Amino acid sequence: MQPLAERMRPRKLADYIGQEHLVGEGAVLSRMIASGRISSFILWGPPGVGKTTLATIIANTLDVPFFTLSAVTSGVRDVREVIEKARSTRFFNSASPILFIDEIHRFSKSQQDSLLGAVEQGVVTLIGATTENPSFEVIRPLLSRCQVYTLKPLGTQSLLTLMQRVLNEDVYLKERNIQIDGTDAIIRYSGGDARKLLNIIELVSESAPLKSDTDQPALHVTDQFVAERLQQNPLAYDKDGEMHYDIISAFIKSIRGSDPDAAIYWLARMIEGGEDPAFIARRLVISASEDIGLANPNALLLANAAFDAVQKIGWPEGRIPLAEATVYLATSPKSNSAYNAVNAAIDNVRQTGNQPVPLHLRNAPTELMSELGYSDGYKYPHDYPGHYVQQQYMPDALVGTHFFHVQENDRIRDTRNTK
Repeated sequence: MQPLAERMRPRKLADYIGQEHLVGEGAVLSRMIASGRISSFILWGPPGVGKTTLATIIANTLDVPFFTLSAVTSGVRDVREVIEKARSTRFFNSASPILFIDEIHRFSKSQQDSLLGAVEQGVVTLIGATTENPSFEVIRPLLSRCQVYTLKPLGTQSLLTLMQRVLNEDVYLKERNIQIDGTDAIIRYSGGDARKLLNIIELVSESAPLKSDTDQPALHVTDQFVAERLQQNPLAYDKDGEMHYDIISAFIKSIRGSDPDAAIYWLARMIEGGEDPAFIARRLVISASEDIGLANPNALLLANAAFDAVQKIGWPEGRIPLAEATVYLATSPKSNSAYNAVNAAIDNVRQTGNQPVPLHLRNAPTELMSELGYSDGYKYPHDYPGHYVQQQYMPDALVGTHFFHVQENDRIRDTRNTK
């Protein structure tokens, strides 16, 4: 018997659940399908949201030849063979055959290059599917020939709709006496992934009695029952994938935005997802320098101390200094003045090149250098009241240029205009 996910794969658009922003009434793919012709595009989204199903439905609806390749098992030769088959099946003025490539991000540059001519000439209409950001994984010439459509994780209502459809329509499950008494665990473990939802239902239904067996009570599916059967971490977290970068971005932006609750939440997501604690600690050190900066220099000391503590005490206790540093940084005053200053100075150096050091700032370790005026006229600040004296420190061409701008910060005093 086929797996449940394959038995319940929709064959027409009316049965497709979710992604209303793409296939709902008046949405872009709905209009494209209704017109009878589609252009090449890439479907980008997490696993189990209907990328392959949508491509198959489109091919069935348009009634055009449909070729499929897996980037995991196919090489350049396979691509060329499929393109030649597509070329031979196309008739005059008919719609181009569809070439569906699953996991297109796994194609090498040469494999992707081999698609360019066929896509540009209309020999095939390319539909690619990827879980990774096409901006990074698909070569620019191919990306410029395709639209990118983002598929979202399925929401709770879509998952519940799918679950009810499966229980009522699947040839096997509809004969089973299954009573759903709680859906929270099923939805949580599914994580917006329709395939995972179907796998969970298939797993928990294995011990369900037949409806015709009156001696056996119905299988009551509760949240506890699901949790006991699965016994796994329900969190979707790929340390090399898009979600990894999305969550660390949310973490840092929550700290920058002074929201300790959100920052701790994203920290917990990373901890439960199995993130490398050293990676989290490094980002805290960066945030302490970039976002808290001179408004609270102690933040950098604490972030470094947390990094050191994690390396010394290990996991899981290392979560405690990470949490302490996270809350401290989120609730600290913020200043990015030093960050802005060094970036502005670097930009200036790149534009102005090697400006000469003023003579009075140069060292004069030899008599010749002294005769040439090195160090001549330099004023030693400690010889003056307040250990400060006004003099030129910038190259001649940059006198009056300011890179550092004091922000609202009582800790830092701007002495540049002091006479």
